[in-house]
Amino acid sequence: GAMASASPTAAASQSTLPSGPVVFKTIPYAFILPEIICGAWVWILVAATSVSFPLLQGWVMYVSLTSCLISLLLLVSYLFGLHKNSNNWKVLDSLYHGATAILYMSAAVLQANATINSEFGFRSPVYQLNCAASFFAFITTFLYILHAFSNYYQ
Repeated sequence: GAMASASPTAAASQSTLPSGPVVFKTIPYAFILPEIICGAWVWILVAATSVSFPLLQGWVMYVSLTSCLISLLLLVSYLFGLHKNSNNWKVLDSLYHGATAILYMSAAVLQANATINSEFGFRSPVYQLNCAASFFAFITTFLYILHAFSNYYQ
């Protein structure tokens, strides 16, 4: 069967990848939904400021939207078991979350910078939206970092 192909040296092959609703109960895969939700909030909040700092926030919009979509695809793949429990999938998952954590960190820093810049404007709602967006950007960054690291410590 398919089980015979797993080599005894690969210790990682013992932890199986979740499929179906159990995804929501399994760490680190349980982080995917909050990643998507928080990421969507970053995108919505920055969009609501009508992107007052296009250079800084263009990147924030790009990172949050792209990672939202990729995480959504990942979640769907886990729900339908498209990974067929392959070890390459785990590597992909780790690499994606690691890379996204770094990109998100840069986006969060830029968003915080935009927030500081908007502090002196008289359009206070923009400042509040930027504050909220920065908050969610750092939360999302933390979720991605957590996800990436818990992949190594399974």
